[in-house]
Amino acid sequence: MTTTNAITWFEIGTDRPEEAERFYGELFGWAFEEQGAPGRSYRVTDGRDGGIGGAIRASDGSTPNYAIFYAQVADVADACRRAGAAGGKVLVPPRGAPSGLTFAHLADPAGNHFGVFTPPAP
Repeated sequence: MTTTNAITWFEIGTDRPEEAERFYGELFGWAFEEQGAPGRSYRVTDGRDGGIGGAIRASDGSTPNYAIFYAQVADVADACRRAGAAGGKVLVPPRGAPSGLTFAHLADPAGNHFGVFTPPAP
């Protein structure tokens, strides 16, 4: 079976990013590179050896820690509409990143949180 919307990214949000980086580095051998703006840590690991890439996003502790997967889609707004029609909810409406990437956070009918994104145009 093939899929047209592969899971291609994950994100771990935590108020203890150094501890998360150490933990996942020791557990899986992942290496991280800081790519965030000043005061907004975003530590990225690549998907070497055929895995998916992902990142650790530092939080200020005002939101719960989380882990989320992202499916790559052709159109984020359309994916949000289709999720709503299928009984899901849009938690974070489509947003653009400075890089040109567009993303949204959704919940399935059971309340499971996940994301969708479209990469920047080449």
